Parts: sequence; C-alpha cells; structure tokens
Amino acid sequence: MQSQITVTKLKKMKEKGEKIVALTAYDYPFAKIVDESGVHMILVGDSLAMVVQGESNTLPVTMDEMIYHTRIVSRVAKNAMVIGDMPFMSYQASKKEAIRNAGRFLKETHATAVKLEGGATVSKTIKAITKADIPVQAHIGLTPQSVHQMGGYRVQRDEERLMADALEVEEAGAFSVVLEGIPAEIAAKITQALTIPTIGIGAGPDCDGQILVVHDLLGLNEGHLPKFVKQYTHLAETARAAVKLYAEEVQSGKFPAPEHCY
Repeated sequence: MQSQITVTKLKKMKEKGEKIVALTAYDYPFAKIVDESGVHMILVGDSLAMVVQGESNTLPVTMDEMIYHTRIVSRVAKNAMVIGDMPFMSYQASKKEAIRNAGRFLKETHATAVKLEGGATVSKTIKAITKADIPVQAHIGLTPQSVHQMGGYRVQRDEERLMADALEVEEAGAFSVVLEGIPAEIAAKITQALTIPTIGIGAGPDCDGQILVVHDLLGLNEGHLPKFVKQYTHLAETARAAVKLYAEEVQSGKFPAPEHCY
C-alpha cells in the first residue's frame, strides 16, 4: 500500500518522469475501488451533474452537492489525493467567496485540494486561495463551465493563449493543471514549459498524467462518447443482463430459492 499522495509527491513524480494516474469518483463504492487500484488522484468532479444527476451540462450542480459527494469520497480514500471541484459560481463572484467555498472543501470534506476552471481570468483567485494555504489545481483549454460562451464542447487550438494561461496559473500558485481538449502537440509544449504536473484529458500522451471519468472507463455511460475516452469494459451491458435475469427469476418464482431463505 502506498502512502497518501501529496502535492510534493506529485511534483517529484513529474521530475522523475513518473506518470500520474487520476480518475473521477462520486460515491463510496467507486471511490473505494479507485483508491485500492493504484490511482494517485481522485477528482470529485462537477461532472457529477451529468454523470450522476442526468443534467445536460455541469452548470446546475451546487456547492452543497459537491460538498456532500466529496465528503463521501474522502471518507474512503486512504492512498489517493482527493480534489474537490469548485462548481459554477462558487468562485467567480469574488475572491472572498472563492476562499470561503474552497475552505469548505478542506474543512467539511477533508479533501486535500480544490480545482478551478480558467486560466488568466482566474489567476488572481487562484493566488488568493493558495495564500489561504489551500492547494489549487487549475484547469485550462476546454472548460465545461464555459460551454455556452465557447459555443459547445470544442477543442481549443489557440497555442499562444493556452501557453499564457498555463504559465499564469503556475505563477499564481497552482500545484497542477488539467489540460482538456487540447491538441497533443500543444499539450506537450505546455507540459515541457511548466514545473508543475499537467493532467491530460483529451490532450495527448505527453502530459504528466491522465484523467478520465470512471463511468466512461467502465462502460457505464452509453451513447456518444468523446474521442479521448477508452472503455476498458462494458459494465452497463453486464448490469442490464443481471437485472433482467433477476426480474425473470422473481416473476418465475425461481428467486428466492431455499438457500436464500432463513
């Protein structure tokens, strides 16, 4: 069993060229599986709005809902660092409100860090939160909270702006940065330019680490999936078959059998 991952360990991993493994999780059973499987970083993402709550984007999820799910994940994580995702409008209104909400993640959930979307536009907020001794993971490129402003989920190709964003969030004190929806060659240049780890999602193989939504990886999310998703199994099919068999056995009287009775 590895000792719990810290900000310092992540930086050393980058320096040694060791890849960082990250996944999302939103509840106790999946967080336990993820934590016991050698993952270094668990993000309780605001993607729970879509994955768990069935919303069309990440905007509706609330701060209280994020606190609830992050507390559950932190309760079981013994090895991985837990990061709470700051939801839409929990940090945009003012630095004071951002610090207060970031502090809630550490105080109420026992997470290690928080994540904010945005580059130069949120660098002052990142600096303010880190000055309050709260570790911050930045997130640049395709930022889902800006879906309406971006006109949808589009790959971001402005290399000059992306590099400037990355350098600015590092300067502001972020301990790592998620690169989402960025061409691989640009992500590679950003990774080389930064001293903090880059965590890629749809940003090619040269990032210091990779993250996926665990439900995507396990094949629980069906229908259209982003190009960057690799499904390692198809649990939705397995679950559907099991539930169908259960329903058939209940209706036929096969379940419960004598061995299931007291």
